[in-house]
Amino acid sequence: MSFFERLKKQASAEWRAYIEHPFTDGLADGSLPEAAFRHYLVQDYLFLIEFARAYALAVYKSPSLADMRDAAAGLSAILDVEMNLHVKLCAGWGLSPEDLERAPPASEMLAYTRYVLDAGMRGDLLALKVALAPCVIGYAEIATRLASKPDASAATNPYRVWIAEYAGAPYQEVAANAGAQLDSLAERYVTPAREAELIAIFKEATRLEADFWEMGRCAGLT
Repeated sequence: MSFFERLKKQASAEWRAYIEHPFTDGLADGSLPEAAFRHYLVQDYLFLIEFARAYALAVYKSPSLADMRDAAAGLSAILDVEMNLHVKLCAGWGLSPEDLERAPPASEMLAYTRYVLDAGMRGDLLALKVALAPCVIGYAEIATRLASKPDASAATNPYRVWIAEYAGAPYQEVAANAGAQLDSLAERYVTPAREAELIAIFKEATRLEADFWEMGRCAGLT
């Protein structure tokens, strides 16, 4: 069992609440209100800005040149690929990148990103990668699940582009690499006493991910 799978097993309740959140089901069948997705996507753009800072921190925290290159690749994937998807989708609502960057941050976005950055500042590269894992690897798992649904790729589903982006081979490769990097770090630095600390970080980051979905869902109810 990989280290990531061990983390998921120990955080099974939190993980299930995250990957099976009603927000994601609304993406799969297209029933999610546009207001919910729009609020989520704008906040996720702000989230990615902060996650880019976390990957920059990962470069600094890296004990080896190979680790630095891995972190730099993650930073590039956020700045040069993932954020562009948000810009393209939001352009359909008349929102420019400047509009996105100036959007007021939601408390859920601030809570999550501050937690990840704090975990990285206080801990080592492994602690930071564990805090990042629910997002980086979790989105790949969620999108794979959603893509298997009958309406996920229907022309009438307004969220098919989002699902296809995260279910597609390029992002799945990003997630697979992140899992391999996590396993490599765990082999070097995990001890039985340390594992309990890392499980606690993973559980909290996963819970904050579910809160992010809930933030978007509630925006669609108002």
